[in-house]
Amino acid sequence: MKKKKKNKQRISSGYIVFFAICICLVLIVTTTAFNTASMPFSVVADVVFTPFQKGINRVGSGLFDFTENFTSKQKLIEENEALQAQVDELTIENNELVLKVYELDTLKELYELDNEYSDYEKIGAYVTGKDSGNWFNSFTINKGSADGISVNMNVIAGSGLVGIVTKVGLHNATVRSIIDDTSSVSAMVVNTSDNLIVKGSLNSMTENNVISFSNLRDSDDEVTAGAAITTSFISDKYLPGLLIGYINDISLDANELTKSGTITPCVDFEHLQEVLVILDLKEDSEVTEGE
Repeated sequence: MKKKKKNKQRISSGYIVFFAICICLVLIVTTTAFNTASMPFSVVADVVFTPFQKGINRVGSGLFDFTENFTSKQKLIEENEALQAQVDELTIENNELVLKVYELDTLKELYELDNEYSDYEKIGAYVTGKDSGNWFNSFTINKGSADGISVNMNVIAGSGLVGIVTKVGLHNATVRSIIDDTSSVSAMVVNTSDNLIVKGSLNSMTENNVISFSNLRDSDDEVTAGAAITTSFISDKYLPGLLIGYINDISLDANELTKSGTITPCVDFEHLQEVLVILDLKEDSEVTEGE
């Protein structure tokens, strides 16, 4: 009986050992097989997935940089637009200030001119239109018969005579200036009272900023360049004593009896904006003097 029990115990121990060995072998095989099988996947991952992942990272980084740059650029554009708007606003304000200063200077000139010819009644007017070209040889003002304006009234600006009213509407009038080719004014030299005729010339104005004069009798050679020229007492339409300009050059005519030359006008005929219209007419003042 004892021998049978010992044999059974040996068989049981042998089975346990055998099973343990089998399990070990299975584990070894499985581990080896798993490691061997995982090698291709590892290679595939290294070849395919790793570069793909790097590419995605680069794309993501690029998109981030692009977004940052776009945002910065957009911000700069908005800031630039805001600054440009400020520059435009300041430019407009500066132009308005320059215009106001110019208007103030013009009004100051008119005020001084008004005081200089205080004996005459005057009304201010704005220039609203002109003929083509650079010069205000013929232009329109915003005052007419409703304001007491009539034909042949003298017009002044700057430092002296501009011209004469030639046409009148209810609320506007046309002025022909002394530089117009059709203009002719009886004038005199202030310091000698010698008479002469001043004629307009757009060509001379364009070339040298002067107009011409003729029929000056100066036997004593007292009249020289720089002499002041005003309207004379013998003019049939122009009031006396209105400054026209200053002699630029003078020469003896071929007849050796008269002199002619050019005059630089005292008015800027290229930038007229406001004028004064003298409401006194030459014929009315002559009647008053005669009475």
